[in-house]
Amino acid sequence: MNMRVNKVSLPAQKCIAGENVKNLADYELLAAIIGTGGRGCDVIDVSTGLIKYFGGVSGIFSAGLREISGIKGIGMMKAVRIQAAIELGRRALSGPVAIRQIDSPRSVWSLLLPELGGLAQEEFRALILNNKNMILKKVLVSVGTISEAIVHPREVFREAIREGGCSVVIAHNHPSGICTPSMEDIRATERIHEAGKIIGIQLLDHVIVTNTTYLSMKEEGYLQS
Repeated sequence: MNMRVNKVSLPAQKCIAGENVKNLADYELLAAIIGTGGRGCDVIDVSTGLIKYFGGVSGIFSAGLREISGIKGIGMMKAVRIQAAIELGRRALSGPVAIRQIDSPRSVWSLLLPELGGLAQEEFRALILNNKNMILKKVLVSVGTISEAIVHPREVFREAIREGGCSVVIAHNHPSGICTPSMEDIRATERIHEAGKIIGIQLLDHVIVTNTTYLSMKEEGYLQS
């Protein structure tokens, strides 16, 4: 067994000795979750190898259970621990919504990032608002492929009509991390905007969400009042 890691240098021991867990590097956080190494490799080797293989924490987030378990030194039990830790963090972020009023594209991004961040495919959401831009309902409209979400205006406005909404904000994620809208994004925005004018429910904005930033199609001039 490889015994080269000094016990004091292990992440858990560092925190017990006074280090703030927030100061740990990604590989150290992962090592603390994994707990032990494997045959011929210590826990730091395993955690750094895992991060390297998946290209970072976001890659691990998107990986499947058996995909993670196949990495040297992991196995099914440790893979379950990793996914459980990720899910716990996701649930913490997706808890009771603190944002009840939509006053900017950033508030849309902050609201939806816990749900859309790290997804491998596009998901399209609609926020139904009252006349004070308070959220009446948050709706999953569609789940698309990795490159395209298929959206029809009726799917956006059905719940808005039922809830007596005055306006809607639509949003979807770009798994690529690039905010630039596709032609389909632009066309879908135009279709939904025109349908809203006929129905009498205004489309306020279409926000593209990535893990690190967002794009407002209203602010960028793709959506005219």
